[in-house]
Amino acid sequence: MPELLAFDCSTDTLSVAVQHGDRVVARTQAGGAQASAALIPLIHELLAEAGLTLHGLQALVFGRGPGAFTGLRTACAVAQGLGYGADIPVLPIDTLHAVAEEARHATGAAQVMAVLDARMDEVYAAACDTAAGHCEAPRLMAPEQVQVPPGFLLAGNAFAAYGERLPADAPRHACLPTATALLRLAPAMLAAGRAVPAAEAQPLYVRDKVAQTTAEREAIRNAAATIGATPA
Repeated sequence: MPELLAFDCSTDTLSVAVQHGDRVVARTQAGGAQASAALIPLIHELLAEAGLTLHGLQALVFGRGPGAFTGLRTACAVAQGLGYGADIPVLPIDTLHAVAEEARHATGAAQVMAVLDARMDEVYAAACDTAAGHCEAPRLMAPEQVQVPPGFLLAGNAFAAYGERLPADAPRHACLPTATALLRLAPAMLAAGRAVPAAEAQPLYVRDKVAQTTAEREAIRNAAATIGATPA
């Protein structure tokens, strides 16, 4: 098994995990606005617990989006900085693919319609074939526009906000894109050549947003300054 670091801060939950051989150490805690300050210390804590250093990793894996803009930018800045500093490749993975993998791991579902709360009365959605390890490109839509193919499990974090507006005839599983899900997806993607140099790591927004808020700019500067990275 490869030595990997994975993290996701695309939602209000920060998830970090390290794999060392067949051992995985993982933590989840509050994310959101706290992610930029908490992510790097948590990474160092888990690396120490696993007995690894950044230079001992084969790759760095992160949830690239879609999701919260500040979280995605923070994750990308940290991935770029750590990957560049340790001279290791970076593997960006779609957060909806991680949702589908988390649902598969918990329920055994082979086909998953992953949905994440996009705020602003919308959701991100993608149909995934977990057996084939493939997800369609994420789309942004109103909850009523989500169409769940027959036999698919509807999974994600959108039920609390939009439960009554999502399809009622599909089975449901509430879950998040976790770092452990990213670790399970990573080996096949690394073998397929999906890793990129740190400088090429980019977030996936889906929703077009040009302007950054003051809070978002500050979060990116803090993350970049901590690791000496150039913000994405």
